[in-house]
Amino acid sequence: MSELILTVDTSTPAGSVALSRGEELLGEVLLHLRGTHTDRILGSMNWMLAEAGFKPSDMDAFGVVVGPGSFTGLRVGVGTVKGLAYACGVPVVGVSSLETLATQCPASAYPVCALIDARKKEVYASVFDCKAGEPASVIPEQVLSPDALLDHLHDDHLFIGSGALLYRDLIRQRMGERCHFVSWSLNLPRASHAAMLVLSRLRDGQGKTAREIMPRYIRASEAEYMLAAKGSSCSG
Repeated sequence: MSELILTVDTSTPAGSVALSRGEELLGEVLLHLRGTHTDRILGSMNWMLAEAGFKPSDMDAFGVVVGPGSFTGLRVGVGTVKGLAYACGVPVVGVSSLETLATQCPASAYPVCALIDARKKEVYASVFDCKAGEPASVIPEQVLSPDALLDHLHDDHLFIGSGALLYRDLIRQRMGERCHFVSWSLNLPRASHAAMLVLSRLRDGQGKTAREIMPRYIRASEAEYMLAAKGSSCSG
């Protein structure tokens, strides 16, 4: 079966959409520009579908990167896909931004450490074994300081993602020759790689309804922090 799938990733400033049919990539648009995904994600999607001769109602399923990443970006991407899937009555598959990055390192001889800048001097991080192809989780997704993460990495690792770029000097200082980095272009997560995970999970029966798909933030939002702080001060 050649499932027609539209996949969206707005988890980082590099937003992308991909159209795939089975294991064939039909098209992809990636934009790493200033501004919000709200301004351009639908335009990119509509242009790509029109060029390929399809419309949203032709899709057999939708895929979306649910996080972790930019809170605003995740809301835009997940909200867009939920609306399309609900209107078209087809399943949705949500996948991880960190796992998506790891798929860009197939058959890596080293464990792959995927890092996304989480601001506040922290990173979203996870480590995967990619020797067999599809990433297998070794260290689960979490948000922590780069130093705290590096305390647990004692062997050679391959680093990828915006967090790897941002903290490259620290990683080199802490790990020396045990750290390895991907080429610069691979540090941007791509919807085409997320689509590979989406297809695999869809075929495994892991498709969900639009109502079931939610962003995965890992860390509380700024508003939640402020609310908790306000509650703490009031109770004191």
